[in-house]
Formats: sequence, structure tokens, C-alpha cells
Amino acid sequence: MDSSDDESGEEYLFKIVIIGDSAVGKSNLLTRYARNEFNLHSKATIGVEFQTQTLEIDGKEVKAQIWDTAGQERFRAVTSAYYRGAFGALVVYDITRRTTFDSIPRWLDELKTHSDTTVARMLVGNKCDLDNIRAVSVEEGKSLAESEGMFFMETSALDATNVNKAFDMVIREIYNSVSRKVLNSDSYKAELSVNRVSLVDNGTDGSKQNQGYSCCSR
Repeated sequence: MDSSDDESGEEYLFKIVIIGDSAVGKSNLLTRYARNEFNLHSKATIGVEFQTQTLEIDGKEVKAQIWDTAGQERFRAVTSAYYRGAFGALVVYDITRRTTFDSIPRWLDELKTHSDTTVARMLVGNKCDLDNIRAVSVEEGKSLAESEGMFFMETSALDATNVNKAFDMVIREIYNSVSRKVLNSDSYKAELSVNRVSLVDNGTDGSKQNQGYSCCSR
């Protein structure tokens, strides 16, 4: 499908990647969002897996193809190719393991190096249901996100806290950004076409959401 199709048949397709160290809960975040499932004994992801989720925004069908990239060091060379064409990224750490938080700058550098588009980024502190053994404070997460110009949210794949909200916010931010850029921009339409994204002039004001912070309720 391309932008010349009938408007009623147009859709958006955005690729989103979930990155972060191994065992921070990336796969469970995705399965909770896509299928409302949680596997307490999930195994480490080998290579790359993805799920597709559909939202309706401004009367348009918006599909997010969400890629779960393996966090283990030995797979990083394999997964680096999957950053290409991504319009959004959830950068995840485990609030109970400081080492996973300390790795975030490296993941951001890798994302910047391998991305070929402007990426909507959200910093996600997962496992906020384990607040009693927290190793990274909410304030530290907020501060890092603010310094990097990212959205921030704490989530729990176990009890579903903020999971839908985090993914939906990233998808809507991508949609708003693309809606602004596509107006009267043939070159941007061509760029998005390469990344398998169909576009229409949606007639919205494309206003950006506030870069707010949301954490688990205590």
C-alpha cells in the first residue's frame, strides 16, 4: 500500500524495538502488551522475536510491529541490524538491578549508531512490583530520562502496571511526529515509504504530548 491508495484503506506501520540487558523483562513486557500474558519462567530470547499490535488513532489504523531483541552480549551483533527502520524504542532496565540501569547509556549509544530514522524513545524501569528490593530510585530514572530527552515510566509486566500506557504513548508519539513531518514533505514521504510506512494527510494539528513521567502508584 502507498499514499496514493484510497484514504479509507490507508494505514500506518511503525517498527518499535525493545532493548536493554538480559532478564530485565523485555519479552514479558511485549507478551503482556500484545496478548495480556505473563510467563514467570520465560527463557532468554534467542535472536529476535516480534508481535504486531493495532491501535486506532484519529480514525486511522496504526499498526506497531514490536521487536524484542535479545539482551545477551553474544547476540548483539545479530540484533544490531534490527534497529534499522525503527521509529520507536523502549529502553528497559530492572529497578532491582543497578547494573541494568548503568547499561542504559550504552544501549542509547547503540540505538543512535544503528538507527536510520528519528526515534521516539522511552526509558522504562520494569519490575516496579518489587519496590521493596528496589536498587534504582524513581528520581534517578526520571533524571536520566530528562537528561536524554526521553519519556519515562515505571512498569510491571507481572501485574500489568503501566504496560499498555508505555507502549501506547510511544506509538502515539511516533504517529504525531510523522503526521507533522509528512505535511508538504515529499522527501519525508519517500523516506517513510522505504521503511514500509504508508501515510496520509490526517488533518490533525500534530501537537506533541507532554514529556511527562509516570511511575507505579505506591
